[in-house]
Amino acid sequence: MQRVAIAGATGRMGRTLVEAIYSHPELMLGAASALPGDPGLGQDLGGLCGLPEQKVLLCADLSQELENFEVLIDFTSPEASVQHAALCAKYGKKLVVGTTGLNAEQRLHLSKTGEKTAIVFAPNMSVGVNLCFKLIELAAKVLGDEVDIEIIEAHHRHKKDSPSGTALGMGEVVAKTLGRDLSECAIYGREGITGEREHPTIGFATVRGGDIIGDHTVLFAGDGERLEITHRASSRLNFAKGALRAASWLQDYSRGFFNMQDVLGLNEKK
Repeated sequence: MQRVAIAGATGRMGRTLVEAIYSHPELMLGAASALPGDPGLGQDLGGLCGLPEQKVLLCADLSQELENFEVLIDFTSPEASVQHAALCAKYGKKLVVGTTGLNAEQRLHLSKTGEKTAIVFAPNMSVGVNLCFKLIELAAKVLGDEVDIEIIEAHHRHKKDSPSGTALGMGEVVAKTLGRDLSECAIYGREGITGEREHPTIGFATVRGGDIIGDHTVLFAGDGERLEITHRASSRLNFAKGALRAASWLQDYSRGFFNMQDVLGLNEKK
């Protein structure tokens, strides 16, 4: 049994991960952390998450729990994820990161972690979403420059980054497939007299409200027809299951920077 540490274990995603690990056949909870000042510090994770006793006490510093886990799963914040990556690289702990909103420098830091340990980083851990990435790539190859492409995403009111990391990932897939630079062709929202749509652009539209877990649609709009590839999440459990799948997959690797396409066998082996 591989022992797993959960960063941000009392958050929405953290609690879901604890729940998913509880019934996993190959993984077990070894450590869990929360921010200093969290009222649950020092308490058993089972009681905090409505599960039987786990014999794992919530801590504020995972560096004090190194002997209790082999892989860390992190869905926290960009700054915290970078710190956790440095910790894992230093002590040879494997890492799964599903945090969104990282900037280019922070992403580079995560990629360099793969030189010292094994890491899976993906803006969305859902198996369905990652299958969508392949379908989007295929659609972009077939439809090419004959269509206009728009990406629409919706999330709950608490989400801090926009567009979502998944939406940006979808845009990157489209842009790369069509030989475009997303930083130059992306349009983030429209207002006022914007003029006619410029064909090479890739548009993004963002919705925030209620408790929407996550909806993403890539629209390929041509003359006379349109194709929509959509994924809708109804529970955070699908993200947790994907993260655990990644954690199990990492058992065969000591170093390397991977994504969910690698985990699912949708990329050529690195």
